[in-house]
Amino acid sequence: MIDRATVDQILDTADIVDVVSDFVSLRRRGANWVGLCPFHNDRNPSFYVSRSKGICKCFSCGKGGSPVNFIMEHEQLSYYEALKYLANKYHIEIHERELTDDERSQQTEREAMLMLNEWVCQFFEAQLHTQSGEEIGGAYLAERGFSEATIKKFRLGYSPEDRTALYTAAVRQGFNRELLFKLGLCKDDGHGGGYDFFRGRVMFPIFNVAGKVIAFGGRTLKNDPAKYFNSPDSLVYSKRESTMYGLFQAKREIAKQNKCYIVEGYADVISMHQAGFENVIASSGTALTEGHIHLIHRFTQNVTEMFDGDDAGVHAALRGVDMLLAQGLNIKVLLLPPEDDPDSFARKHNTTEIEQYIEQNEEDFIRFKTHVLLNGAENDPIKRAAAIGEVVKSIAVIPDAITRSVYAKECSGRFGIEEETLLREIQKHLDKNREERYKQRERERRRKEAGLPAVDPQNEQQPESQPEPQQPEPQQPVAPVNGEPVTAAFSSRRLRQERNVVYYIVKFGMCYLCETEYDDGVKRPTTVVEFVYNEMEGRGLAFSAPTHEKIFRKAIDALAAYYADLETFKADAQDQADKQCEAELEKIDTLGHSPDSLQKAEADVRARLDVAVMKKIADFSTNYLEKRLCSDPDDDVRTTALEMVGERYQLSKIHSQYGSVVGERDRLTTLLPEALDNWVNAIYEEQIKQVQKQLKQVADPDQQQRLLQELQDLFAQRSQIAKLIGERVVNPN
Repeated sequence: MIDRATVDQILDTADIVDVVSDFVSLRRRGANWVGLCPFHNDRNPSFYVSRSKGICKCFSCGKGGSPVNFIMEHEQLSYYEALKYLANKYHIEIHERELTDDERSQQTEREAMLMLNEWVCQFFEAQLHTQSGEEIGGAYLAERGFSEATIKKFRLGYSPEDRTALYTAAVRQGFNRELLFKLGLCKDDGHGGGYDFFRGRVMFPIFNVAGKVIAFGGRTLKNDPAKYFNSPDSLVYSKRESTMYGLFQAKREIAKQNKCYIVEGYADVISMHQAGFENVIASSGTALTEGHIHLIHRFTQNVTEMFDGDDAGVHAALRGVDMLLAQGLNIKVLLLPPEDDPDSFARKHNTTEIEQYIEQNEEDFIRFKTHVLLNGAENDPIKRAAAIGEVVKSIAVIPDAITRSVYAKECSGRFGIEEETLLREIQKHLDKNREERYKQRERERRRKEAGLPAVDPQNEQQPESQPEPQQPEPQQPVAPVNGEPVTAAFSSRRLRQERNVVYYIVKFGMCYLCETEYDDGVKRPTTVVEFVYNEMEGRGLAFSAPTHEKIFRKAIDALAAYYADLETFKADAQDQADKQCEAELEKIDTLGHSPDSLQKAEADVRARLDVAVMKKIADFSTNYLEKRLCSDPDDDVRTTALEMVGERYQLSKIHSQYGSVVGERDRLTTLLPEALDNWVNAIYEEQIKQVQKQLKQVADPDQQQRLLQELQDLFAQRSQIAKLIGERVVNPN
């Protein structure tokens, strides 16, 4: 368990822009940052990050949150694993006791797999520096020209020839043998033991975007039929989706240069990095998939595919590129000399020579495809028509209409065909593609309704006609609110009004609202949380949704810590302001002022800095509770708080620029009492409906009379509340 002080240090240190930038290429847009959402196939930037609020949110799929929540969502980690991740990122020391056997067994399988992969990676690294490792694995790496720094950067290693070296060491360390088998590191020998899968190979660990080891590639040093062995798919690794080799090491350079190079193999990536081109990645020996393209698109939309210059390399350049074009990426192709691959080319040339070759030979993909397909077809009308059709098909998958039009115009000149003819053919393909996407969505919808698993569209083999799946049995409508099933309209209304009160607690809980005179006759400043507490106590109110109650209790419990932290923050802010004031006063030219004007200048400086201090304190109070609730270990509390933080619309830029904007914080003295009154009014309405329902079911005159009197009292109470709604204002003085 991590102590509260350390948790607070982690939450205070973690910078949301810095954390998200490890996974998404962000661009500054006004006061926020924006990028492509990492949680869905985002083509247009819809993922916004606010440093001042400390949260991120996708306005398309809705995912995001605080730094902790973002890491939990993105890396599929538990709350405390996400805290450890951030602590490690910011070099915050965490003291933890050794896990017991019961606690170790309770860890999720995914976390256990990642722990095992990390340990195995360290094992392979250590084996590379043994005598046999240096003689065999080290000699191979030296022959490839990999430096010691490069070997450390990519954490290369060696799997010993010993049949059970890894299996024995891992079991002795206490790791579950079944996990060794699931990750493909070892095989079951059928006699209660196991043997190593990668033995006698140089090891290339594969990392996810966060730097976690998720799989391995092993290169044989013998004349084995299979030169490379790769880890099988597992809970933490998917060849089609998980990552691209070298992306963890290349992501910052890709974002910096706004461009990446795609090569084929591990050695190609490593040699290019060593040659100074650190924005190079590989698809780990598999064809590009939409999952890979989605990963690339997070960091750049400019991609150059680098291939061998032989026929195989040319055909490889033509495969799968339509998928890249369809995702809106700008594709170029670079063919190397026929005798070279990226690995050998990087070892033969220095950085300047490679840069010059790229500049001279990099070619736009459409032009490249046109050149390749038309080669040898000049005098064959059938081949020429087929080639033009393939080029038009590629242009049609490009999502941007202007880009399609530009390519159509260029191809018109190259092919000697009227532009209108090409545009008509492009439109035919667009219509066909749109129809295919619609059919695919309908198939997915029918499968979902039938409770069947989703099908990968890239591997999907659909029969010509499919039986229509049976429709599920109709169910009674239930609208859950914070885990509370709502079965009646007025229950739903009551919970909505209750939620509005909780919203102001989450957003502005520690903000100063007014002064309250207590029983001892002393007036004290009152925060939003304290005001709500007093009102609820006075009116006999209670939250009906368990999550709302938990949020309220956590807010009450945080008051003591808030007041202590507020005093510290005030002292620090005032100290900074005093130092700045002294510095600014020293710069005032006393000779150019009369005593009165000098005094006024000094007063202006102090007044301006006092206002700045007050704003800092107000911002501190505003963000204090919101920040903690959005990073709370309780899933319900954290999720609900994040929803509330992101659910209010922002004012348009026009209103912000040309109008006088009054924010919610400035109107709390009106908004919060109204929210409380509306909540009470909804409760009365619900009670009135319940009593009216009972009246219809009761035949006894005495009971009817009692219910009528109760109904009359409820109407009177609701009438009083109705007069207050929209009129009541708390006096802040």
